[in-house]
Order: sequence, then structure tokens, then C-alpha cells
Amino acid sequence: MKKHIGILSISVLLLGGLTACNDFLDREPLDKVTPEVFFSSEDDLASYTINCYGFQTVTSAYGSNLFGVDSHTDNQAGTGTPAYWIPGQKQVAANVGGWKWEGIRACNYFFDNVLPKEGDIVGSPDNVRHYIGEMYVLRAYKYFDMLKTFGDLPIIDKALPDDRELLLKASVRRPRHKVAEFIINDLKEAEKRLLETPPGGKNRISRNVAYLLHSRVALYEATWEKYHAGTAFVPGGKGWPGKDSEGYDAAKSIGYFLDEAIAAAQVVGDKMVDKLAINTEKPEGMDVNLNSINPYYTMFCDENMEGYEEVLMWKKFDLGLGIVNNLQMELCRNGAGTGWTRGMVNSFLMKNGLPIYAPNSGYDKNWENQGVNATLQGRDSRIVIFTKKPYDFVAEKYGMNGGRYVSASGKVLAKGDVNYYTSSGKEDTCKIDYIFGTNIAMAPTGYIVKKGKHYSYLMALNHANGTSGGIVFRGAEALLNYMEAYYEKHTSLDNRAKQYWKALRTRAGVTAEYMVTDAATKMEEEAKGDWAAYSHGKLLSDVTLYNIRRERRNELCAEAFRWDDLKRWRAMDQLCDHPYVVEGAKFWGTIYNDNKALMEKCIVDAAKGNMSSKDLSAYICPYQKVTANNSIAKQGGFLFSKAQYLEPIGAAAFRQTAVDPDNFSSSVIYQNPGWKIEASTGAQPVE
Repeated sequence: MKKHIGILSISVLLLGGLTACNDFLDREPLDKVTPEVFFSSEDDLASYTINCYGFQTVTSAYGSNLFGVDSHTDNQAGTGTPAYWIPGQKQVAANVGGWKWEGIRACNYFFDNVLPKEGDIVGSPDNVRHYIGEMYVLRAYKYFDMLKTFGDLPIIDKALPDDRELLLKASVRRPRHKVAEFIINDLKEAEKRLLETPPGGKNRISRNVAYLLHSRVALYEATWEKYHAGTAFVPGGKGWPGKDSEGYDAAKSIGYFLDEAIAAAQVVGDKMVDKLAINTEKPEGMDVNLNSINPYYTMFCDENMEGYEEVLMWKKFDLGLGIVNNLQMELCRNGAGTGWTRGMVNSFLMKNGLPIYAPNSGYDKNWENQGVNATLQGRDSRIVIFTKKPYDFVAEKYGMNGGRYVSASGKVLAKGDVNYYTSSGKEDTCKIDYIFGTNIAMAPTGYIVKKGKHYSYLMALNHANGTSGGIVFRGAEALLNYMEAYYEKHTSLDNRAKQYWKALRTRAGVTAEYMVTDAATKMEEEAKGDWAAYSHGKLLSDVTLYNIRRERRNELCAEAFRWDDLKRWRAMDQLCDHPYVVEGAKFWGTIYNDNKALMEKCIVDAAKGNMSSKDLSAYICPYQKVTANNSIAKQGGFLFSKAQYLEPIGAAAFRQTAVDPDNFSSSVIYQNPGWKIEASTGAQPVE
């Protein structure tokens, strides 16, 4: 083994040799399997690239999986006590933390070995070009993940030899706008090479995927630079730890990235605007035979997503191959350990386009006293079809009338959504009791996430049978990216942006005219449950911009976008000094309290409670059901540290990159704002 392997955290990226993608590629080379020989056919390229895929989507993890990634935000609540919201608890790791470069190094090694002999590779020239294009997307995606996490980064486009001096020089961080430009250039190269319809269908990267990711990266960087302007989180800002901003001009840079976002999003948006999955507004997405009765719903849970034009790329699971997920056993049978917040639910408009607080919206606040079903009536269909509606009372109390629960006064109460269809075709029905579950079985807020849920009893009853697919990229995002980027650039909407917005609202069952919503929007009301009503600690005054953010929030709910959006909008500064109490459905003073069987399960106790006290709120407070030894309860809710807009680099990275091994501060890399280089230290104040 070479002398310097392991000395630098970045060395894994830069060292020569074939590594990291899968078991085959990790083996010691056979006498005839060398890089020169391996990268000789289009099949070799196809195998290497697909084994380097690492897109965020459904995995084999337990619980709510992809659909719970946004837990512990203003959109969704999870279980436990997240350290993220307790100042001082999140600390610098003793190891390198997330400062890991294996994935990028694998991409660079591919380019080093493939590009010099591209014309000599056996196979279809179009396919060869395509697989090279895939690798440009993969490097861009991996670099983008690092950019979102750490900001400034080294820019490395080749695998370097194990030379300490060279490695130290290569480890120097570049300002984030240069990194973002590098990512965009990779995606432009990919767009030149990729096929519209890739070999292997939508399970592989396509040209549309590259354009969509292009728009995502550009929009992210433009808005990050705008809303973090002048701070330590942008080149040359006050307290920025870098030394050379490389000619950074904020206005020029923001304008460039917005232009890139607009152009790239348009390519995909124009193709998608008339091909969005149809929403029939049927709350049960499948019938008893597991046939789709609402394509918009089943697009997120189908076993075969190939036929949905809106789905640009998806991950296939196959029982026969043993490639399965554990998603449905939780989504079908219980609360899956995540739930919509009250703020999230309240953000969804009424069908007439009015916020729930607006006069003449049709919303009645007393509906909250009648349970989840009543609360959601008359709303944007997205919150209706993607929320499990539990039955409000047990059948034994009121009996059945035509399949519906009926009170003594004759009032019809909702039967409850289907969890799954049993082997005999009967319905297993959702229960409000799930609010008293445990861990990943719990419905922590009472609003149970239904997005991504299938109806198969085989998947519901056996972890090993999960074969519902996972969306990786879908076209609706392009419409949202275009709308936001165009408005950020021009403070107005062109006809294309208006067309896109109308298409999304129409599918949601909301009046298409966004102006109706703008006219009725009151930012002080929106701020009660939406952190994105703020940027840099200030309440937005532009209601159109806010409603574009609302549309994004509603359309992309439970698809793992919320954290990134909140960070790029700098939407959590107000939480530094003012604790935020996360709430769910109304519980106290509602029909649930009349349900004797339900209330027998309810425990209000500081040390072992499963329900928050009515003295705290009439609404379920998922993070304050237990208040003893609970830091979030003690501090009065969520509190934020500005340093956490970026992650800290782990302490070992500074030891490994120190010029003087006895002085870690001599490292060629610098720590992110508000973090120390010492392990086990918490966030420090930062402007």
C-alpha cells in the first residue's frame, strides 16, 4: 500500500486504482481484468455507471423511508428528540464526518480511463456517449450533495497519484459559486451526450434528467447566494472563512444561475406541462384488485412506473431478484412514524383558491373539533388524497349505516381510509388509535402520511415483499423550478410560468387563477405555520413569491425537498430566538375525547406520556408528549443555530490535511462558519 493512503480524507478520491462501485469492481484485479481491458465495451461502461448510482429515493430502510425524510421540519414531525433543534447538541464529529469523496473519486477514475479511448470502445457509439453522459450527471449529483452540505469545496476532475504535496494542493476549497459552475458545466456536457430514451428505459438517466438536475442546481445556488448575501455563507461575505473569492460578484453570479435555471427548466417543463399524471381526486388510489383509480396517487406507489410520463426516472424493485423495500409494512399498517404538521395542513388552500383564514373561503374552524376527516373537507385535493383519514369513532358505539359510522343524532361520520385490501378482498381500515403507537408505528401528529402507500396485503404483511417503486426524478419539479427562477429574476411571471402554475393548480383541484390566492394572502397568518414565509429573519412582503413557495411546498410534500428549500431560502433565522412549537391535529376538546376506548389509551404524564397536555395546547404537540428530561420542551420548542445552514467538517479532516502535523490549524482546508475544528464542539454564533 502506498505511503500516503489514508493520510488525507480526500485521498480516497484522488488515489489511483479501480474502487468503490460494487463487489465486482472492489475485487483485486484478475490477470486479464485491468482498467485498460475492462473499459473496452459499452457493457463495461453500463455496468460501471449504474453501480455508481446513488440517487435519493426509496431504499430498503424501515419506517416511512423517503416519505419521512422531511420529518422534523415545519412540514412533517417524526418521533424522538432531534438534536438538530437543540442548540449545542449537534457537534463536530471526531472522524471526517460527511467529508467523504469516494463517490466522486469513482467518477473521476471512469473519466481518466474512458475519455482517452472513447472512439475505440466496442458497441453503439450513441450508447457509449450516453454512458459517458451518465457519469457526468453522477459526478454533478454527488458534487451537488457535497455543495448543499458544506458549501465551498475542492474542485477535482481527475484521480491524482498518491503524492502528499499534490494531494494537499488539490484539497484546497474553492468558493461555492465556482463549484456550482463546475457542476453546471458537467450537466451541460451530459446534455450533449445523453439519449432522450436511454437503454434500459426510465430506470436509467436520460437527457431530461440532466436538464432537470441542471435547473435544480442553478436555482439552489441562485437563491442561496441571494438570501445569504453578505454573510459568512457566501464568498467575500462578513466572516466568510475563505481567502480568495475568485472575483465573486453577487449580482452577476445570481443572474447567471437564475438564467441557467430558467433555460434548463423550460426544456423539461414544456414537455411535461400537458403530460402530468391525471388526478381523479379519488382518495383511494387503487381498487380491491389493485388497479389504479387515481393515476396521480398511484404514480408514487406503483410497482411499474414506466408508463407515467411525468416520471422521468424511477427505481425498480423485484421480488424474484430479492431486491425489495420495507416501506409498505409501515405505510399500510400504522402511522409510519411521521405525520403532517398543523402548519403543513393549513397551508393547503380551499378549492376556491382561498387560504383557510380568508373570509368566504368556506372553511369552518369548528371542523377541527370533528376530527381529521372534517378538517380536510373542501381542500386542495393533494392533502386529501395523501392523508389517511381514520374513522372517528369505534363501530360499537354508533353502529353502521350503509357502510358509514353514524352518531346517535344521525350525523354521518367518516368510515376511514383503507390501509390495504386483505387476501379476501376486505378492507383493513385506518384508526385514529395510531397516534398512541410507538416509534415507527406511530402517527405522531394525527395527520397520517399516505403518499407512497400501496394497497397490497402481501406488501403490508411482509417486509420481504415490498416491490413498490421509488421515484427519483419527476417532471412537475421543472414547472416549479421555472416559476420560481423566473419570478426571482423578473419579479413577474411570463405566460409560460402562468401556464405551468395553472396546470399544477388545476390538477390539484384548485381554481387555476393564482391571483385569487395572492389577493387573499396575509403573511402574518401564513407565518404561523410556514417557515418559508421568512427569509433572513424577515417576513416576506411579496405574496406572489410566497405563494410560489407554497405551491412548491404542497406539490413536493414528503419527497425530501423541504430541508434543502428552507436552507437555500435562509428560512430559519427567526427560530434562533423564538422557539417554534410543532403542532399536529386538534385532539383536546374534540370528538376524540368522547371516544371512551380511545381515551383509555391516552396517557398524559411528564415522564411516560403518549399525548401532550391540554394545558400546553389543544393540538397534539408531538415533541412535547414527554416533558421530563426533554430539552425541546424545556426550551419551549425548536430553536435553531445559524451555523447549521452548513454542516461542520469532521475534526479528522483537519488532522489529515495539516501542513504541520502538530498543528491542525495549519490545515489547507478551513472549517465552516460557526464551527470549530475540535471534535465534540457545538455550533458557535455566526451572522
